[in-house]
Amino acid sequence: MKNTKNLTLYTTRGALIAALYVALTSLATAVGMSSGVIQFRISEALCILPIFFPEAIPGLFVGCFISNLMVPGAVIWDIIFGSLATLIGAVGARLLMSVPEKYKWVATLPTIVANMVIIPPVLILAYGAPDSYWFLMLTVGIGEIVCVGVLGSGMYYVLRKYVKRWLK
Repeated sequence: MKNTKNLTLYTTRGALIAALYVALTSLATAVGMSSGVIQFRISEALCILPIFFPEAIPGLFVGCFISNLMVPGAVIWDIIFGSLATLIGAVGARLLMSVPEKYKWVATLPTIVANMVIIPPVLILAYGAPDSYWFLMLTVGIGEIVCVGVLGSGMYYVLRKYVKRWLK
C-alpha cells in the first residue's frame, strides 16, 4: 500500500512540475522571451527542484519537451536537444544535492553549462542563426545565468525550509 501511495505522490509531483514548466514557458513565449538567440526561459529556474525531489527530473524533461513542441516554428532538433539539455541539467543538479548549504548555487551550473554548450549549435544548424557559436554561447549563457543561476538559486533558498516540512 505504501509503495502505491509513494508512486502516486511521485507521479503527481512530477506531472505538476511538468505542467508548471509548460505554463511558465508559455508565459515567456507570450512575451517573446523563451526562444531564439536571446532567451530568458523563466521555467528553467525549476531545474533546481531535483535537489528536493528526484521526480522533478522526468517532470522537467517532459515539461521542456512539451514546451518545445508548442513553440511556433520549432524544429525537431530544437525539440530533442533543447529537452536533453534540460534533462542533463536536472540530473546534474540531483547529483550535486549533497553540496554544502552555502554552495548550493553550484547545483545550477549543470543546467547553465548544458544549455550554453548544446543550444548554440541548434540555433546555428537548425535555424540558421548567423551569429558565431561563441556569441550564441554568451547570449544563451546570460539568459541561463539569470533564470537558473539567480532565480533558481533564489527559489532554492526560499523552498529549503518549506520542503523539509512537506516531506515529513
